Amino acid sequence: MPLHPVIRSVTERIQARSLVSRNAYLKRAADAAEAGTVRSRISCTNLAHAFAAAPADDKTNLRAGRWPNLAIVSSYNDMLSAHQPFERFPAILKDAARKAGAVAQFAGGVPAMCDGVTQGQAGMELSLFSRDVIAMSTAIALSHNVFDGGLYLGVCDKIVPGLLIGALQFGHLPAIFVPAGPMTTGLPNPEKAKVRQLHVEGKVGREALLEAEMASYHGPGTCTFYGTANSNQMLMEVMGLHLPGAAFVNPNTALRDALTAAAATRAAQITRAGAEYTPIAEVIDERAIVNGIIGLLATGGSTNHTIHLVAIARAAGIVIDWSDFDTLSAVVPLLCRVYPNGSADINHFHAAGGIGLLIRQLLDEELLHDDVMTVAGKGLRRYTEEPALASGNLTWVPGAASSLDRAVLASVREPFSADGGLKLLSGNLGRAIIKTSAVKPEHRVVEAPARVFDDQDDMLAAFKRGELHRDFVAVLRFQGPRANGMPELHKLTPALGVLQDQGFKVALVTDGRMSGASGKIPAAIHVTPECLAGGPLARLRDGDLIRLDAGTGTLEALVDAADWLQREVAGPDLSSNHYGVGRELFSAARASVAGAEQGAVSFLTA
Repeated sequence: MPLHPVIRSVTERIQARSLVSRNAYLKRAADAAEAGTVRSRISCTNLAHAFAAAPADDKTNLRAGRWPNLAIVSSYNDMLSAHQPFERFPAILKDAARKAGAVAQFAGGVPAMCDGVTQGQAGMELSLFSRDVIAMSTAIALSHNVFDGGLYLGVCDKIVPGLLIGALQFGHLPAIFVPAGPMTTGLPNPEKAKVRQLHVEGKVGREALLEAEMASYHGPGTCTFYGTANSNQMLMEVMGLHLPGAAFVNPNTALRDALTAAAATRAAQITRAGAEYTPIAEVIDERAIVNGIIGLLATGGSTNHTIHLVAIARAAGIVIDWSDFDTLSAVVPLLCRVYPNGSADINHFHAAGGIGLLIRQLLDEELLHDDVMTVAGKGLRRYTEEPALASGNLTWVPGAASSLDRAVLASVREPFSADGGLKLLSGNLGRAIIKTSAVKPEHRVVEAPARVFDDQDDMLAAFKRGELHRDFVAVLRFQGPRANGMPELHKLTPALGVLQDQGFKVALVTDGRMSGASGKIPAAIHVTPECLAGGPLARLRDGDLIRLDAGTGTLEALVDAADWLQREVAGPDLSSNHYGVGRELFSAARASVAGAEQGAVSFLTA
């Protein structure tokens, strides 16, 4: 099928690079599928345990082996707005499954922590590790081997990648991801960000700040900015794991409930007992992974997915790296302006035409693979349709043919930027990722002295003391997965934003992560190798001149080469105020986890 030559070339090199590992993965999935429904072959004792507490009719159907059994794996908890709607979903899914001639059992719950709650706190050190805990929890739920397909309920940050990595370990099972949807629009995100900066400057108090935050995060559903959570939902759609148009329908609406029920109905149809067997191993292939990267670039999505997509791909036997992101970014235009890459929120994006229009435009310009398998059937073109209710019944209708708000969703012919706004940086400080889509062109090159910190609170203390009101590059070291779990450093954004607004040239360089909502500050993140793996950031000293150039892809310490090689490598500060739960709880695992460009902690995919 017609396809942009660069996209075709990148796909082919990924296929060549992945040949051995992908074939081994597909063989495992085929062997498992050939073995048939495990439920019919396990011992009577095992089988009795599997449905002992089931309702009588479900028990009869499971015993007879006529109906497929669907596993529900959920990240529900009622503290987190994004996951609170999932409380109602199992009952909807079970009822719909029965009507479709299937049984749905709640197979397991997975942890779901909120980066918004833990941002800047010690708990953030568990965030990236939680992805692999979720993956293992998912695999544990499926390991009972009595299921014919899976329904995966997740929304935010590490949760959807973890669910997907776990589901891919059972490549012979069909999988449909079931979102909860975004909360309705509250206080506009730019206004919230302004109040945050005023608070950092001491111009408004805590009560005013809390009032603004509560007006922004005000009800059930995902946060409305375009961070990792909403990037997850875009990815599940463009990679063919949602029902078409499911991502951004608000929770607790008739349309959302109808989509939830339809997920169970469709899951039954694509099991081996149905007419359209579609295992997840056939959905997530090299083309789907490339489509995911393209969707990320075209929407200005979360930098966290430069780690997560690598790990997801590895779980399916596919090997990608940051060079693939960088090459694709040069030819994929930026089509979306959603906060922090604009003032609109995700509801505005959805109303302007949303993912359906995005996919339509990219397909029409030969910038996506159409010849993929999805849970809705063959071909990505189906995802240009949008769901609707007609006389109470769910149907799909043609989506928007053109943008209803070109300030939010542009066309390929008139994009916001000719490239995807994601760059690979390299130099004597290692390799790093920078997201430029929200950074103004005049801020994309910074050459300034380093100010080196080993903890984000130390940098904020220096800011409060007035020591940082000048041009400088903030270097946050020992923030990688081996050091403390690679926490996000979004807590630094308001302070750095204040300094940039005051006219200073500022940037961030770190072997840690920024939030999926990273915005206007130029930030070289995920620097690899990290300090504890011999990374060169450990050689930096206060005052070293650093050049960050997003245009040329340069990240350099402008230090005499001989002096650089002779420098003693610094060690981490392990004093009590720097010693958090990430260092403590995962002390055994941290020594062997993968680096950022290998998908970070990746216990199941290394």
